[in-house]
Amino acid sequence: MIDNKTLEKYINKYLNIVKFNDYCPNGLQIEGKTDIQSIVSGVSANQDLIDRAIDEKTDALLVHHGFFWKGEVQTLTGIKKNRIKALLENNINLFAYHLPLDAHPIVGNNAQLARLFNLKNPRPIGDTLVWEGESSATLTELCNIIECATSRQTLSFGTQDKKMNKVAWCSGGAQNYIKHAIDSHADCFITGEISEQIPAIAKENDIAFISAGHHATERYGVQALGQHLSQKYSLDYQYIDIDNIV
Repeated sequence: MIDNKTLEKYINKYLNIVKFNDYCPNGLQIEGKTDIQSIVSGVSANQDLIDRAIDEKTDALLVHHGFFWKGEVQTLTGIKKNRIKALLENNINLFAYHLPLDAHPIVGNNAQLARLFNLKNPRPIGDTLVWEGESSATLTELCNIIECATSRQTLSFGTQDKKMNKVAWCSGGAQNYIKHAIDSHADCFITGEISEQIPAIAKENDIAFISAGHHATERYGVQALGQHLSQKYSLDYQYIDIDNIV
């Protein structure tokens, strides 16, 4: 068992959150009961995940996508009111970590994708959120590896039988980071989403592109962090996946 403020302090330091200028607050977003013995993790703090956490009678919910995003309506109305009301009424702590959980070298989403996608020698590209590594797979083979790992269908552009010797990737909605992959002379860029302009950018720069799903590419960091906390503090832990095809 650990108290909520001590747990927050540890995670904040472990993920080095002071390094990031994020779109939301990282850390304890909703304060619940002081003592924590059980944690449920999931990708996004939507109502379905909150309801499951309530059913499990958990003390804390750990997510990648929490609340209070820059640019959103700041009033507690509608679905935000419903979600926060449910957490408060059930005394559940909400911990949310966004960019720090993408970037962490061990439990981060990008580090976890390297392991899942069999990408060798993974490392960040400079001071960006984009990572790079090596592969011996063709584009078709790489898509198959990703689909088997995530149980999601990919959308890809490029020469299907070409070897993807150097691969760059970034979890989530990072399609506009393709420039970092191009500048690093990668053969392929993997991310979670695609925008209208991306196929032309990829074609004109002779780089393959794989869209593997925003949710699908961001399921693994929060699991790895939850498992780490469970082992360190002997906490009851489970990951709950709320199905999301996007």
